Amino acid sequence: MKPLHFLFLFLFLFFYLSVPALSYAVYDASAATITASDFVRTSCYATLYPDVCYSSLSRYANAIQHDPARLARAAIGVTLSKARNLAVYVSNISRESDYRADTGASAALHDCFSNMGDAVDEIRGSLKQMQQTVAPGSETFRFQMGNVQTWMSAALTDEETCTDGLQDVAEGPMKREVFKRAAKLKKLTSNALALVNSYAEKGTM
Repeated sequence: MKPLHFLFLFLFLFFYLSVPALSYAVYDASAATITASDFVRTSCYATLYPDVCYSSLSRYANAIQHDPARLARAAIGVTLSKARNLAVYVSNISRESDYRADTGASAALHDCFSNMGDAVDEIRGSLKQMQQTVAPGSETFRFQMGNVQTWMSAALTDEETCTDGLQDVAEGPMKREVFKRAAKLKKLTSNALALVNSYAEKGTM
């Protein structure tokens, strides 16, 4: 083979084989530089309400970084705060004279408050368990995550039970406000559970 032909073949093969490697290097670099905010946004795609998920958690991106455990804890913490607020709201309106005089409404609000109290306890227990979680992969990790999944699922059920019990209460500002707040809380709880499930699944692979 003539020297010139050999040089041409060498340069062609070098360029041809280098392009995929170069592209891979560029891809890896872009993946490595994903921002914490992008991590939160991408992780929220695993939830039923990704927009609500991102809007509620994006402010904590710097603390979360790229840690799915921190993300799940943040989601549970946000949910706990909203659950407490709703429980206090229901407790306050149940004391108002308009509803104390209405036996049906009063009973429904009392039951709703009881349900929300249970939900708060379950979400609080979930957050505490997440703060004590061991490294993924062990039997203890699976047990702990199972607890969190069970309690967050129970909290979602309690929230549903609260609004179900208010269905027969006469329409009015109070009922609309409770339903509005409860709807937001249920979305947050659902999202937190989805992020917990995602973390648990990855941690047991």
